[in-house]
Amino acid sequence: MSREAPLPLGATVFAALFVTGLVTAQLTAAKVLAFPSPVSLPFSGETLVLPGAALAYALTFFASDCYAELYGRRSATRLVNTAFLMNFIVLGLVFTTIAAPAARSSIDPAAFGEVLGASANIVVGSLVAFLVSQNWDVVVFHRLRRLTDGEQLWLRNLGSTASSQLLDTVLFVGIAFWILPRLAGMGPQLPGEIVLGLMLGQYLLKLFIALLDTPLVYLAVRTVRRNAPAPGSPGPA
Repeated sequence: MSREAPLPLGATVFAALFVTGLVTAQLTAAKVLAFPSPVSLPFSGETLVLPGAALAYALTFFASDCYAELYGRRSATRLVNTAFLMNFIVLGLVFTTIAAPAARSSIDPAAFGEVLGASANIVVGSLVAFLVSQNWDVVVFHRLRRLTDGEQLWLRNLGSTASSQLLDTVLFVGIAFWILPRLAGMGPQLPGEIVLGLMLGQYLLKLFIALLDTPLVYLAVRTVRRNAPAPGSPGPA
């Protein structure tokens, strides 16, 4: 009788962390955050303004880089594209719950729908940005890995995350707050300087988080390899 090989614990943890960050980003997108900036910046002044989803979404890049380093490009690409499909399940469940009749003891259905029911421009922008930027992250991570012969994990972590976060920010904000409002009437038409301010604030915070998570990527990868080395690690490029 053959025994089924268990999935490595690290793969389960990082995949769960990736999906958790993704789902949380969908549920927290409605809140707009404002952080004081130590210096005055173009378009945003002394305040960094960004969607609440940016915090949780930054977590997905940490998880995907750890996953890619341990289990290879093919597995990381599969994770990203499977999670993309899960977005539609999350959205379907959320909007089904919003549409379902509420009991008298329920919280205000209108408030519930306003908080969780992202507008069409946000949904389209986030889906396009996720699909493009996350796949880009995996490609750049492994290209840098080949160029450095598997050394300098910090370089491929920062290089892939910084470039993919920039791509994600420009696509999401550009589609959701500039292109769709003007071409399809989806969402409010914000002035150009506000849109640029949203891009700048979101990207700077994401870049700051990427710098902070580099030591955590080293710690997570070394911990997994020390306690349960990934089969065939570092995986196919």
